[in-house]
Amino acid sequence: MAGPGTPDAVGGRLRLPATHGSLARGACAPLPGTLFALALTGGMTLGPGAGRQVLFGRNRPEVHVCLGEDDPQVSRHQGTVTHRGGIWWVSNAGRLPLRFAGARLLFRDEDPLPLEPGYTPLFAGGSRGREHLLEVFVTGPEGARPVPRHGDATRPPRLWVLTEQEKLALVVLGRRYLLHEPRPQPLTWRQAAVELAEVQSGAGWTDRRVEHLVNGVRTRLSRDGVPWLTREELGEPVGNALNDHLIRALLASTTLVPMDLALIDAA
Repeated sequence: MAGPGTPDAVGGRLRLPATHGSLARGACAPLPGTLFALALTGGMTLGPGAGRQVLFGRNRPEVHVCLGEDDPQVSRHQGTVTHRGGIWWVSNAGRLPLRFAGARLLFRDEDPLPLEPGYTPLFAGGSRGREHLLEVFVTGPEGARPVPRHGDATRPPRLWVLTEQEKLALVVLGRRYLLHEPRPQPLTWRQAAVELAEVQSGAGWTDRRVEHLVNGVRTRLSRDGVPWLTREELGEPVGNALNDHLIRALLASTTLVPMDLALIDAA
């Protein structure tokens, strides 16, 4: 393969050195649809063209971008980025799945996933909990790169209004999330009702009341466009998924924050 900063003999590829800055800061190229792919050891940039490919994995001599070269858990050929139909597609050739942002997993032999213009981080799982990052950037139309907006006012997150009882019920229901427990799950209606009755005796807390309050909040957020809060979206079996997605949405919007655990003591 060609050395850093020099064109490859095939396909007009250009090597990116290991010292190249993170693609999260953006990338630009004269030709829209140009692909940039970068790992700790360096990377590659390649213009669009039907059938063009960038291979990545552990076996440096056989791939264009070396990923996790010191980790035998990473496959020698972990995956391929291919240009087809005007779009770059990621496919997984490795034994373990590739993880996209948002916890989307791509397994071996699954249909490739398309790359949208802009920045996409990909993660390959490794030994002892390691994760190896492959940064990918696809350039958009000329001038589409975001401009700095240093002086703009910060946009506040979308907060949802909760009644005192709704908020207390949700804090108890999602207590494990607010405590940053690993792999948290919501309490059951019964567990939440028992805890609420302990902190607010005589307030008439029952599992049916907790369910009614929480479902009311979930319905409001769903009507406001928050996804994955209905059975129709998730499909059966639902299990705890509806409440899990609800709590995560409230945390992501800062409608619930860890300091809200003080409400339990106050009650």
